[in-house]
Amino acid sequence: MPFLIGTDEAGYGPNLGPLVIAASVWKVPEKVTADSLYERLEGVVVPALSAREDCRLPMADSKVLFKAGNGLEVLERSVLSALAVANSPARTWRKLWNSVVHHDEHCRRFDSLPWHAGFDVDLPVDSPLEAISSALRRLEEGLATANVRLLELSAAAVFPQEFNELVAQTDSKGEVLSLTTLRLVERALGQLPPGSVQISCDKHGGRDRYAALIQHVFPDSLVGIRREGRNESVYRFTHRDQQVDLHFLAKGERLLPTALASMLAKYLRELAMKPFNEFWQRHIPGLRPTAGYPEDALRFHGEIAAAQKGLGIANEILWRCR
Repeated sequence: MPFLIGTDEAGYGPNLGPLVIAASVWKVPEKVTADSLYERLEGVVVPALSAREDCRLPMADSKVLFKAGNGLEVLERSVLSALAVANSPARTWRKLWNSVVHHDEHCRRFDSLPWHAGFDVDLPVDSPLEAISSALRRLEEGLATANVRLLELSAAAVFPQEFNELVAQTDSKGEVLSLTTLRLVERALGQLPPGSVQISCDKHGGRDRYAALIQHVFPDSLVGIRREGRNESVYRFTHRDQQVDLHFLAKGERLLPTALASMLAKYLRELAMKPFNEFWQRHIPGLRPTAGYPEDALRFHGEIAAAQKGLGIANEILWRCR
């Protein structure tokens, strides 16, 4: 049986909060590809917001399922159900981060952020637990019927200080995104046995050429270029005993593995902003929360400046340079 991996990011544009990149890993029957996975799971998964009477789980581009101000319920129901299948049930904010983010340096820096100190909340935040339990049962039954396994959900979270250091090293925000994505892919491949692996990544901005970056992360593999273009760039290489086909696709979230990665990345990003906003609101009553995107980030940064100075919080752990 071959394997499918999908990746996507959330938080590439903001100045505040982390860049989060996520991956979903699937085991599927022969001849099932990322393009056909929605069809195979059509009884349990729908690639859009579902109607109230539709019991299938929405799994689509997070931009379709989440709108600022509407709460996390739709994202949360699907993401926490998928996590319970692939990893383990995530019942608190902190356990969720510990279960999906695998990086020792990340853990050290994560715990050192002042807004994370002592913070934890129960999950789910917005979705009833009974709804997630019901969705989980349907997802498990649907996957079993389709002979499909969701093996793992994982993520990399790059908080501002590390982000700024990586940008200084590479002089390229886009390169930080691509290299972090490929290292997450490398880790996912390391958990899999020999076999064929199809990887689908949403394209990184306007970049069409990824061969040199892939070769950098997989130095012992000979990376072959199948094609490179505006809509899709495709590479093939052997990693250990795995034949890997790696696709960077425009609108890659149309494929289920990438869509679920998009949802996890967005959910983690939104959860990361929760303690951040609450921390500053404790020190500045009446402060409006921020999602961290450029124009509002400037407003927020200006409004917390005096409190930030008084608390002795360095700008490098707060503000992303690009």
